[in-house]
Amino acid sequence: MLTIEGTYKDGKVELAEKPAQVNQSRVLVTFLESGGVDLRARGIDGTQAAELRARLKTFAEDWERPEADIYDQDPAR
Repeated sequence: MLTIEGTYKDGKVELAEKPAQVNQSRVLVTFLESGGVDLRARGIDGTQAAELRARLKTFAEDWERPEADIYDQDPAR
């Protein structure tokens, strides 16, 4: 699995870089909400963000469990 940043405009997706050794592949396109995370402001680039995402993926199953929702609640309540 590979993630590459891109932009959607007028029905077309333009990738920020050409994926190495990929001539044809199925893709999933996720539309980010405006005001998304500004990676550059946080001192990382797309490649570093993808690596971080891959390292944290092992925790995703635990984070998505319904019983973990308690950690999303405001402690002041």
